[in-house]
Amino acid sequence: MSILSRRRFMEFAGSTLATLGLNSVNLLPQFDRYGKVLAQSTPRKLALLVGINQYKNDPLNGCVNDVIMQEMLLIHRFGFNPKDIVILTDKQATRQGILEAFEEHLIQQAKPGDVAVFHYSGHGSRVLDPNPIIGKSPIVDGTGLNGTFVPVDSSLPAGYPNVGGEVDDIMGHTLFLLMSAIKTEYFTAVLDSCFSGLKTRDFKVRSRDGGEKIEISPLEKAYQESWLSRLDMSPEEFVQGYQKGVAKGVVLASAQPSQTAKDVKILDFHVGIFSYLLTQYLWQNTGTPESAIAYTNEQIPRNLTQNPLYEVKIESEYENKPIYFVENKTSVANAVITEITGNQAQIWLGGLTIKQKAELKSGTILNPVNSQPNSSGKAIFQSRTGLAGISRIQGYLEVGTLLSL
Repeated sequence: MSILSRRRFMEFAGSTLATLGLNSVNLLPQFDRYGKVLAQSTPRKLALLVGINQYKNDPLNGCVNDVIMQEMLLIHRFGFNPKDIVILTDKQATRQGILEAFEEHLIQQAKPGDVAVFHYSGHGSRVLDPNPIIGKSPIVDGTGLNGTFVPVDSSLPAGYPNVGGEVDDIMGHTLFLLMSAIKTEYFTAVLDSCFSGLKTRDFKVRSRDGGEKIEISPLEKAYQESWLSRLDMSPEEFVQGYQKGVAKGVVLASAQPSQTAKDVKILDFHVGIFSYLLTQYLWQNTGTPESAIAYTNEQIPRNLTQNPLYEVKIESEYENKPIYFVENKTSVANAVITEITGNQAQIWLGGLTIKQKAELKSGTILNPVNSQPNSSGKAIFQSRTGLAGISRIQGYLEVGTLLSL
């Protein structure tokens, strides 16, 4: 199974973290310390985070950074134990790897009342379903095409677009079945991808080409049939449930079905504009799905033509529940201390707006938020690369201390 262990991820992500200004040496023990301090014994909080940059034919830039942003947010603001977060990036994010991780980490482990999060950043596509379980009616836009997620090992057939063929994508229908299998209602999916094609000079679009010539593979259809059997769900019940809305919890999506999700450069680092604004908002606010999506819609530049949305299980009113179904008692913040060596600290600047990051100067003081115990000092900012910074400590501060401007 292609699940990254915590240590393997740290080794793999060392170059990425170095680019962002984080020293991966001794980072794993620090994460373990965060877990002991922040993680709650009940309910358990599980997350599967998938980010793919290294597509063979149309690589992206910001998807792995999205995953790192989400991981830091879940640990430091929402109290997830790092050991309960599984991360798949690039070569690990194969079709089999993603499906196995979803089954083994979320479906098999989450119990009623637990919290489960699935984040996907990568390409989306639209392909033809030659034998649709969901019925013969056109889907969404009248084309009859189905939205899919594109694993790293799913490629268009040679000769496309003149030649058609099959792809090993994961259908949105499959995600519905996997969500149905999770034993907890407190499930959140964050999807930063799109299902239509576009190329521009100013940003990359998280979409792989598809169309009527491209069909979903029989392997994917067999997997769906298997889950219908395991769930004891008839095709008719599947259709009815799918047409009603999401199977469990909440889905936060980066764009409307007819729009494209953008992979952009912000200052000196690449991210998904939706993932960036969502995580930045949640560092500074105790929000709901409704308020978080409202914020991202307000902040996305109009020229990007991207309007995030949310959907909740019908008649659940989950749109007004705490985001990720976590009653967040952690103080809002702009940053967190991730490592301390002598009087120098590595800090993660996940809660700063784009304007605040651009204006951040050497000598700026970040103070511990009011509720931080055992913190009687301050962090004096020195430099930043991406979302990671270096500061000098005066007084006493601990790893995991939340900071504010």
